[in-house]
This record gives sequence, structure tokens and C-alpha cells, in this order.
Amino acid sequence: MNTKAKFLIAAVMFTAAGSAVNAQGVSGSQESGYEIKAGEVTMTVSATEGGKIMSYKYADREMLAQSRVPNQYGSTFWTSPQVEWNWPPVNEFDRMEYTLISSTPNQLILQSQVAQKLPFQITKRYTPDPKGRFIRITYTITNMGSETRQVAPWEISRVVSDENGLIFFDAPAEQITPAGLIPFKSELGASWYTFESAQQNRKINSDGKGWLAYAVNGLLMIKKFDDIGPSEWAPNEAEIQIYINQGKTYIELESQGAYKTVAPGGSLDWSVDWYMIPYNDDIAPSKKLLKTVNKTIKSSKKMK
Repeated sequence: MNTKAKFLIAAVMFTAAGSAVNAQGVSGSQESGYEIKAGEVTMTVSATEGGKIMSYKYADREMLAQSRVPNQYGSTFWTSPQVEWNWPPVNEFDRMEYTLISSTPNQLILQSQVAQKLPFQITKRYTPDPKGRFIRITYTITNMGSETRQVAPWEISRVVSDENGLIFFDAPAEQITPAGLIPFKSELGASWYTFESAQQNRKINSDGKGWLAYAVNGLLMIKKFDDIGPSEWAPNEAEIQIYINQGKTYIELESQGAYKTVAPGGSLDWSVDWYMIPYNDDIAPSKKLLKTVNKTIKSSKKMK
């Protein structure tokens, strides 16, 4: 092979590798949905369905639950505490169409209507890391009312129910409440749960260290957020919550930010960094899994 041919092959290989590394950005439309890409990961957002994250894939492997249980699918955002709106979730935040504020190759911004039940408006900013390591979602809660309010941010992500899946976070299982409702095991200072089906809906509250992870089918999903203590939780809420729907329908990975006072016209911001990477070792409690999480989320600090 001559030198010119070798050079051309090397150039093609370099370009292809560069494209894979730099495959991040925002595309799509209000009608068809928006895609946010970060490396091998693709997040699909529907502005017409509550600004929900409808899909979260590594290559062609899906992490979010795709069964369309009525209104209980995808990843959504609510205000906390729940006692202020009870059930069902606030339509303007969870189901109604979000307005497009801005869509550029580097960021997507969507905004809800002002809710009738609560005088809040939600803005969602989706930003892929320039190096393709994660996708940052920044939620803004704006007080559109005439009175000072207290509120906390709350992200709810419904993932696939798989008997090979493992949910874990950095807190001993002994401090989970209600105790024993979901059989988390305490190992290596963390809490671990392998999915098992039951004919009842179950939910637990827990402290944590600012991250929540789910390993299944050769993938590791990590959500990174601000670490808060019990004194900062909204009433009857928690930093980390896990909800298991009955049967084999879906699991909710839930995280909340600090409960804060917001003046009229004021707002609070809260960011969650979404990671998904291959993990081909045994999916079981291990130092390696914890080390992998801690090493991965360090990159969050490098993006302002």
C-alpha cells in the first residue's frame, strides 16, 4: 500500500472517530419531538406531552419504560411537596404542551403554562455536555403569583422493570422508610435493590449523597444532582424516592432538591445530570460499581 493510500485511510478513520466522539447536539421539532445527543446516548423529548423525556437510549438499547400505562410513562417533573396538589399531577407540568423558548444545536429550552392549582411555571433546559459525557437538565420553578411560596423540585423517571436490574444509591438501607417495604440490602455503605414483582404499589424515602443509579442489561444509568440533608427536604418528602408499580410495569427513580422560599416573580434552579455508559461486569453489589459511579459523575464538575 502506498503512502497516499495509507494517509487517506488514516484520515477517514480519524474523521469517523471524531464524529463518534463529537456526536452531540439538539435536533427535531415541536411536532415530531426533539432529540438531544451526547456521544452514544440519545434522549427524546416530547414538548406536546408535558415536556416529558419519552426515550433514553444508549445506541439502540432503551432504558426508560415504554409501556403506555395511562399518563405514567417517560420522565417527568413535578413540584414538591405532593400534599399541595395531591393527585393527579398538575396538568400544566405533567401533560399539557410546553412552549418552545429556544432550540439551538447546543441547548433546548421548553416552558410550561402557569398552573391553575399552583402559581408556578416550569422551564426545562436540556444541554448536552460538549464532550458527550452526559446530558444536563436544568429545571426552573418560577413563582408567578403575588405571594411568597415554598417549593422543592422533583424529577420522576420511569425505567424498565427487569429482574436482572439493580437500583442503588449511597446510603445505608437501615435509614430507608418505611422499613422493609421494598427489600433493599445494605452493603458497602450503600443500598441495593434487585427488582422483584409484587401485587402492590410500594414507595420508599431515603437520604443519599446526590446520585441515584440503575444497572441493567449491560448498561449503567446514573442521575447526579445536588446532595441535600433531611433538614432541606420538603415536608413528608426525601432526597431519594423509589416507587415500584405493581406487577412488572415500571419503576420510578425519583430525586428531589432543596425546599426553598421563592418570592413573587422569583425562581429557583435545579440541575440533574444524566449519564448512561456500558457496564458488562456482573450486576451485583460491588466496590467496582460504586467506584464506576463516582468516577463517572466527576465529569459534571467540569461543565459550567
